[in-house]
Amino acid sequence: MKQLTVVIPCRNEQLYIEECITAIFSCELPEGFLIKVYVVDGMSNDGTRERVYDLIKHYPNLELVDNLNQLTPFAFNLGIYAGGKVDFVQIVGARHILSQNYLLNSLKRFEIDSSVWCVGGKIVNEYVNETGRVISKAMSSAFGMGLGNFRTLDKSGYTDTVTSPMYPYWVFEKIGFFDEELIRNQDDDFNFRVTNEGGKIYYDNDSSLKYYVRGNYSGLCRQFFQYGYWKVYVNQKHKAVTTIRQLVPPLFVSYLALLLLLPFVSPIIFLFASMPFAMYVLMAIYVSAKVVLEDKMVNFTNVLITFPLLHISYGLGYLNGIFEFIFLNKKPSDKQKRLSR
Repeated sequence: MKQLTVVIPCRNEQLYIEECITAIFSCELPEGFLIKVYVVDGMSNDGTRERVYDLIKHYPNLELVDNLNQLTPFAFNLGIYAGGKVDFVQIVGARHILSQNYLLNSLKRFEIDSSVWCVGGKIVNEYVNETGRVISKAMSSAFGMGLGNFRTLDKSGYTDTVTSPMYPYWVFEKIGFFDEELIRNQDDDFNFRVTNEGGKIYYDNDSSLKYYVRGNYSGLCRQFFQYGYWKVYVNQKHKAVTTIRQLVPPLFVSYLALLLLLPFVSPIIFLFASMPFAMYVLMAIYVSAKVVLEDKMVNFTNVLITFPLLHISYGLGYLNGIFEFIFLNKKPSDKQKRLSR
């Protein structure tokens, strides 16, 4: 009998954890597969733990594992360790609700293509409020997230990373586990190691997961600042830029900073140098208008301001990472280890 371990990193997700777990146990599986689910909880204090204990009564193959470090990469590894040496490992965010075919499609892909080391599906955003609705629309666009980002793909195929990934267990034996020093981007780091070792990452557009988008701008800005910040640390670790699109936001922020100084240097140079910014604004207006046409429930102005919030937050985080990690040769600050909520 083959075994599948499902790991759910979790902290204070009382509103979503039951739906997440129920969806996993409702998934189709090939005959002869045993599934065990581990909720790795960062000592939640909102009722999440009590809810999981209630669900354990209904699902004998569900367990709660304590994550005293309360950080995501520790949760990943604790769940994998708890499951032991199995055939496959599936990571599922506590706000991720898997489609019924999610696990089955991933397992089939490994059967079909032995070069694939990782499989993940399509994100379908669910909104907790109107701000979350706007944020999800921006994050679903290529303009918002960059060309090639898995969030914007609409066809199955190979990519550089996916969300809620499944791996054969031997991948961990070959390249190691998640880097516990990386509070953000630990999945990007792991998948970069996968592709560096010759493995392929497959995006399956026919399986999906519902994702409850967080609905506040302060959390969004902190989240994307940290994405940029930790990306530099990942790059420094590998001595390589892991994707080209990550360079666009820091270059954009640097360009904006220089643009602010140019009027004091030469108004004529400023006029010509402003043309890329004008193009950016026009593109933001065009994409925002397109979003509003597709979903009349969202506000045009709110969509419009979300794009620069995404880009500038990421860019500032990236530049801050360059300053701290490369110029000052520092380790990540404790402030950037606090996850957004």
